[in-house]
Amino acid sequence: MAEESHRSSAAEIPVTSNGDLDQSPETVFQRDPYPGGPGALNFSESCVSSSNFASTTEGIIESGPYKGSASLPTSPVAPVAPSSAVAGRLARSSSDSQAEQGAMNAQPNVGALVLSEDLKNPAMEKLDLVRKWSINTYKCTRQILSEKLGRGSRTVDLELEAQIEVLRDNKRKYQNVIRLAQTLANQLSQIMQTQRQLGDAFADLSLKSPELHEEFGFNAETQKLLSKNGETLLGAITFFIASVNTLVDKTIDDTMITIKLYEVARVEYDAYRTDLEELNLGPRDATTMPKIELSQQQFQLHREKYERMREDVSVKLKFLEENKVKVLHNQLILFHNAIAAYYAGNQQQLEQTLKQFHIKLKMPGGDSPSWLEEH
Repeated sequence: MAEESHRSSAAEIPVTSNGDLDQSPETVFQRDPYPGGPGALNFSESCVSSSNFASTTEGIIESGPYKGSASLPTSPVAPVAPSSAVAGRLARSSSDSQAEQGAMNAQPNVGALVLSEDLKNPAMEKLDLVRKWSINTYKCTRQILSEKLGRGSRTVDLELEAQIEVLRDNKRKYQNVIRLAQTLANQLSQIMQTQRQLGDAFADLSLKSPELHEEFGFNAETQKLLSKNGETLLGAITFFIASVNTLVDKTIDDTMITIKLYEVARVEYDAYRTDLEELNLGPRDATTMPKIELSQQQFQLHREKYERMREDVSVKLKFLEENKVKVLHNQLILFHNAIAAYYAGNQQQLEQTLKQFHIKLKMPGGDSPSWLEEH
C-alpha cells in the first residue's frame, strides 16, 4: 500500500520499449511545464520499473512527488529559459536592426533635402545675377543714349578730364614717333646693306686695277666704316624704339585701362543718379517709398565706386607722368647723341654713347640680348 501511495503521488512519464519519450496527447498533457521549478524531476530518486526494454510493454519512470496543479493544461513543448548571455545578444541584435532600419528610412529624406538645396541655390543665384546685370545694363544704356542725344546730364571732373585728354593725345603722338623711328631704322638698314655691297665692289676693283688701287681702296674702307657706324647707330635707334614702345604699350595702356573702368563707373553713377532724381520727383506713398530707399542705396554704392575710381586714375596719372619724364629724358639724349656722332663721323663718340646707356650690339648670327641686359 505504501508503494502504491508513493506511485500515485509521483509524475509518470511513459516511455516506449526502445527508450523514446511517448509523444501521445494524453501523456504530453500531463507533463510539468516547468522542469526547473519545484516539480522538477529528481533523477536521484527515480527508478525504472520495467526490467525489459525490448518488450512491447511500456516502462514507467518514477520520480519524486509532484506538487504542481494537475488541472491546468500545459503546452505541448516545455519552454526552456535562455541564459543571460543569449538574451543580451538577442537584445543587441534587435536594437541594431531597428537602428539600421531607422537610418535607412531617414536617409532618403535627408538626401532629397540636400539635393534640392544644392539644385536650388545655384539656380537662384544665377537668376539673381542675370537680373541685376540686365537692370544695370538697361540703366547704363539709357544714360549713354540720353547723353548722346543731349537730353541727359553727366558728371564731369574738368581737371581730370583735361589730364586724360592730354594723355590720349600724347599716346597718339608717341605712336607716331615710334612709327617714324622704325621707318628710319629700316631705311638705315637698307643703306648699310648698300654700303657693304659698295665697299666689296671697291675692294674688288682695287685688286683688279693696279693703276687705281689706292683710290678704290680708300673708297672701300670708307664704305665699310660707314656700314660699321651704321650698325652702331641702328642699335641705338632700336633701343630707343623698344623703350618708347614699352612706355606706350605697357605703362600708358595700363593707365588707359584704369581710365576705362573710371568711365564705366561714371556712367553707372550718373544712371543711378538720374533714376533717383526721377523717383524723387514723383509721389511719395507706401508703394514708392521702398523703391526710393532702394534707389538711394544703389546710388550711394555707385557714388563710392565712382569716387574710388577717380582717385585711382589721379594717382596713376601722377606716377605715369613721373615715369614718362624719366624714360623719355634718357631716350631722347641717347637718340640725339647717336645721330650727331654718326653724321659727324665720330666713331669714338658713337661707341661711347652706346656704352653710356649700356647698349650691346647684336652681332651677326648671335643671340639677342636679354631684357635685363637692355635695361
